[in-house]
Amino acid sequence: MGKHIPPFDNKNEPVIGVDDDTTPLCYFNPVKLHEGASYSYSLENYESAVVLAGGTCYITVDGETYNNIGKRAHVWDGDPAAVYVPVGSEVTITCVSDTADVMIAGGRFTPEEGSEPLTSFAIAPEDTDKIQYGSDDTKTHRKIKHILGQKNADQRGRLMVSELFTVGAGGWSGFPPHKHDEERPPAETRYEEVYQFRFNPDFGFGAQFLYEHEDDFGPVYHVRTGSVIAIDKGYHPSVAAPGYEMYYFTIIVGESSKSLVQHFDPHHEYQVHTIPGIKDMVAKFK
Repeated sequence: MGKHIPPFDNKNEPVIGVDDDTTPLCYFNPVKLHEGASYSYSLENYESAVVLAGGTCYITVDGETYNNIGKRAHVWDGDPAAVYVPVGSEVTITCVSDTADVMIAGGRFTPEEGSEPLTSFAIAPEDTDKIQYGSDDTKTHRKIKHILGQKNADQRGRLMVSELFTVGAGGWSGFPPHKHDEERPPAETRYEEVYQFRFNPDFGFGAQFLYEHEDDFGPVYHVRTGSVIAIDKGYHPSVAAPGYEMYYFTIIVGESSKSLVQHFDPHHEYQVHTIPGIKDMVAKFK
């Protein structure tokens, strides 16, 4: 059930590749570039998003170039910019700043027969769909920046991409614990999920919990900047150590639905009604 990939130099090779053994619906490749360098890719059967964690790039999709994508220096400095890439497109990313920190998020997707073909588009920082919820008192204060979500649902397939932040010095995320591993609408939809964590200050750390049944125990992973978690099933709350802000880049891919419906652990579901703003957060995924 799920896996943890500790931080390592992936040399611009996918960390979660095509047909991954745990989360085959997902794809993730963090790419580092210096000024003038390029990286090209094409993913058969996967739609994708090229997200600038830091730096500025030109991004060409099937011959159309999106100039000056990305304005921030790093994930703690402003909002993300991105380009959506349809299945099978030819993509080239060229760094035009000193360096670029690029995250390529992908989701398996087969368009319905007879549907209108999807086309590439840019997501500017001001286009991100933001929500903040929780509280310091409940240790659940969190901010989410949706890059691909319900705001642009008609322009994408089943790939959802977000940036999530714990706000303040430590606290819980993904709480109350929830899962989305069964296709049983309207109660729940099946989505696989991949995270990459980062911490501020950089030497911070946190923990990722995974457990399949509300009365079970499961693995707990010590996560640091660069840690990747792949989740195929089960409940998956996480927590940041006191004194550290936690960020995680989130790739969520539906098996058959565009709308993520979460099932909360029955032992803790009552906190959906006590944590400020959490119902608004849930609605942003539907």
